[in-house]
Amino acid sequence: MNFPSIALTGLTVSAICALAWSPALAQTVTEPSIPVGTLSAAPTVVQTGTKPTLTWSISYPSVVKDYITITPPATVVVKQDLICDVRVLGAGVTTQNSNGSINYIETKGQIRYNGLSSWNTIFDGKETDSIVQKQGIIKTYNVTANRAMDFAGQYYYNNTWSTQRTSLNGDFVKALVNGDACPTKIPDYNAPSLASFLKPYLDASNHVKIGPMDMIIFMELTHTNTADIGYDEQDLVFLVTFRTS
Repeated sequence: MNFPSIALTGLTVSAICALAWSPALAQTVTEPSIPVGTLSAAPTVVQTGTKPTLTWSISYPSVVKDYITITPPATVVVKQDLICDVRVLGAGVTTQNSNGSINYIETKGQIRYNGLSSWNTIFDGKETDSIVQKQGIIKTYNVTANRAMDFAGQYYYNNTWSTQRTSLNGDFVKALVNGDACPTKIPDYNAPSLASFLKPYLDASNHVKIGPMDMIIFMELTHTNTADIGYDEQDLVFLVTFRTS
């Protein structure tokens, strides 16, 4: 959780933590990948003293790094044409009033892909939106081989958008895959400041625990000083799932 540290007209900016998550979704995306296969025998009936011919067929699970290259912090290039589904795991920035009540702030996530020069909006809304609570698919993209994908985010307050944070500069957007160590600013698995929506996607050693063809995007939108206690890269989080069809 981001602790209040940016004053906005008597209010403070903080990241959303208490988001709902679906156990069914978490089970789906974190299920470990294992090889699967078949064994056949021919003929199926043999005489005593003879042997059938056994044929093995093994399919090994796909791993996303076989299909994409990530250039830190979060520029992604796919190695072949792919489809990607994007979910919002946690979205939003809030302001907190002196009486403890919370105001939810409009937050926007963006993508630039397939050689486009302009940013396309993935999500524009608030933490309270049902699609965020359900962690459902919000956008599906057909991405072209050898073209970069970049991500960005910002929030809307006092009739203006905050500075856009992108994967093209700074250290505000990060892309990780299953087994990667979390950014150092992400709170430990058992830390009370860890956003509840993130816990199903991390393990006890603070490594990412997602599906073999998934990628997770972390964003820090409200702080610039990495030494600030509020700099925890939980302001906007996407889960991207790649597939071939």
